[in-house]
Order: sequence, then C-alpha cells, then structure tokens
Amino acid sequence: MTTSSGSRSSMRAVDVFKAFQAARRPLSLTELSQRTDIPVSTCHAVMKLMAQEGFLYFVSSREAYPTRLLWQITEEIRRQDPIVQLLEPALTELRNEVDETVILGVRQGEEVVYLLVLESSQAIRYSSNVGDHKPLHSSSIGKLMLADLEPGALDSWIKTHPLKRATEATLTTATALRQDLRQTAERGYSVTRGENVADVMALAAPVRFGGSLLGVAVAGPMPRMEAAEQRLAKKLLQATRNMEKIGAT
Repeated sequence: MTTSSGSRSSMRAVDVFKAFQAARRPLSLTELSQRTDIPVSTCHAVMKLMAQEGFLYFVSSREAYPTRLLWQITEEIRRQDPIVQLLEPALTELRNEVDETVILGVRQGEEVVYLLVLESSQAIRYSSNVGDHKPLHSSSIGKLMLADLEPGALDSWIKTHPLKRATEATLTTATALRQDLRQTAERGYSVTRGENVADVMALAAPVRFGGSLLGVAVAGPMPRMEAAEQRLAKKLLQATRNMEKIGAT
C-alpha cells in the first residue's frame, strides 16, 4: 500500500509503536530513528510529544517504552466495533469447528483489508494480521468483491487494473480471472490455490451486513485444505448464512 510523504508524516507515531513491537524492549532515540527511518531531530520531537500525552515513558535517561494508554484506548475501540463485535462469536465458532485460520475482510479502495484474524491452533497454519492489505484479484476475499460487481463495472476494473503476479499461481490474464469469478458466483464461494501466498489455499464466502459486503475466509496449508475442501465449504457457507441473520436482526 503506497503512502504519500504528507500522509506518511501523520503516521510517525504509529511507526514508533511498530518499532517497539518489533524490538520488544525499551529503545533509545538513536535506535528509534534508525528503526523508523525518521530523522533524529524529528524523532526526538515525536517522542517528546508522545511522552507529554502519556503514550511513552522513560525507563532511563536514554531509553523509552510505551505506556498502556494506547492499549486502553484501542481495547475500548475494539469492544465498540459495530461489525466485529457482533460477528466475532460466530467467527470464533467457525474457527473452532474447522481449526483453520478464519479471516474477516472488507474492500477498502483497490484492496482488501483484514478486520479480524483468528488463527488455527495447529502448528502448521496460515498466519496474518489485522490491518493487512491484499490484492483483489489474487485473494479469496478480493475475488468475492470482484464477483459481486456488475458486468460493466467488472469490465472497467479489469481494463484499468494490471493483474500483478504475487506467486506462480496468480491469475494474470483477464480470461482466467473472468472464468474464476464465474465459478465463484455459481458455487457461492471463492477459492485461491497459492495465488497470493504460495502453498496456501483459502475459501471465502460473502456476508451482507447492513449496507456492507464483507468476506469471510478459511485459509490453511494447501494439502490439508484440498483434502477437506467440500467439508470446509459447507461449514463456511452455513456460518456466513448465520452471520447474515445476525446482521438482519
């Protein structure tokens, strides 16, 4: 996902938090500057402001670490999420039933953004993060969004968007993608077989929730997923039908 220099500057505090997340320890000004690629003088100003607002504290004269203020704010936001709050129990139940990673996603511009990721308990599993962005043409949830477009809108999208290759299995021709989207519409769910992440297979079904089109995906290692595709598809479709009933109440 590309970001302009102007909007990038507004994300500097987020970059600082991500640096602490990766380091898992207190960091000095120099280390933060290096990890975030923010000039030292600018990084110092960002740290000073964050400390004044209660987001950072200094564990020594040189090193700082985040307080729990951000966690408190985000936890309150998470509890009030109008969609995830309602669907999380059903998504958790689906994850427990299939024991593969379950993902809730929505289209945001020209990509899919993950709203919730519930990972499988199995040692070998598909892992991702909330906030990850995926292409429309090579992700299972993205294909749902494309399959939902009116024919004219889909034609326009294909003409104006290069089908970039993510793996050797990515569909990179309009003919192949159109055929795949027709199959998606016919069976009610999409399938990717290593098209976005090599050796990972995913099934995704739509959930119309209020005025939004969401996608629910079940993803895991391809051999295990292929062997259980029909059973997983049945569980997925039943779960998404139940989720739509939740949205209708």
